[in-house]
Amino acid sequence: MAISLNSKQNGKLHLVAEPGAAGKRTGVDGVATNIRVSTVVVSYNTREMTLDCLRAITSTGSDQRLEIFAVDNNSGDGSAAAIREAFPDVTLIVNERNLGFGAANNQAMRLATGEFVLLVNSDAFVKTGSVEAMLDCMHRNPRAGVVGPRLVNHDGSLQRSCFRFPSPGQAWRENLWLTKLFGSESKLGDYRRWGHDFEREVDWVVGACLLVRREAVETVGDFDEEFFMYGEETDWQRRMRDAGWRIFFTPTAEVTHLGGESGKAEQAKISQSFFNSLDRYELKHHGVWGLLALRAAMAVGCLLRLVIWAVVLICVPPRRAVAAAKVKLMGWLLWRQTTCWKLATA
Repeated sequence: MAISLNSKQNGKLHLVAEPGAAGKRTGVDGVATNIRVSTVVVSYNTREMTLDCLRAITSTGSDQRLEIFAVDNNSGDGSAAAIREAFPDVTLIVNERNLGFGAANNQAMRLATGEFVLLVNSDAFVKTGSVEAMLDCMHRNPRAGVVGPRLVNHDGSLQRSCFRFPSPGQAWRENLWLTKLFGSESKLGDYRRWGHDFEREVDWVVGACLLVRREAVETVGDFDEEFFMYGEETDWQRRMRDAGWRIFFTPTAEVTHLGGESGKAEQAKISQSFFNSLDRYELKHHGVWGLLALRAAMAVGCLLRLVIWAVVLICVPPRRAVAAAKVKLMGWLLWRQTTCWKLATA
């Protein structure tokens, strides 16, 4: 099934699947359903990977009642046609422009009928048994709003996916290397040195693959569409935590995540989008003074690292190539954090 959509009403689409009777919901065809898990994949110029992602989802051997949505954000590589041909049973939503990650997921979630929603990046590949493992974590923790899996790189190495919520204090601790003084269990530390090798409650998990409880979504609402790319899952999970829901990580579910594939051709724009989203998050949750504190912490951190890498550039010839790249990056970040104050959605 395919749905062609254009943005309306101030750039947002408002598509709602009304609840049906006796725990069932009404699907896009108006028929009452009893779906266990609704899966959503957003595609933007990642045709082959999107197809591989959908193949992984449909071949996991899951015995759960599934429905699958694919949302194409106006890809120019024929993604929509390829999905339509290869997966005729997938509900395909085709946008006439790139609405961003959060808005595209929102479109599908408003049509989804499942008790749980599985959000999967197009460059993430769900392994057999992982959906059941995340559902098991949900069942054992009835206040779990989100469960994230263990992410691994293409070579099987760990990809760290759990982080502390951004805050002015956390920004200063990270930029002055103070988080290294505390373990992952401490609120003053972070999860960088933790091996992601046991199930636990965390602040937030990376949005490459998330299993979300519908009840939690109905409590806090959809993704904030002011976040075009990056930051939307952090904000969403922060709102869930503030509403009394818990965020879990489980290593019993595993997903291969390549990372950053849809933005490879637009690295400068992606970098700007990341820091715009960080600013937006800080302003939303900590106000103007929180944003100023974040910018100050990052400016100090960039300056310190700029000096250190400049010394390496001069004094350590074998490291000059790496040091030169780091000096360039720290210089750009220092300039950006002290001079760019206009918030943007893209």
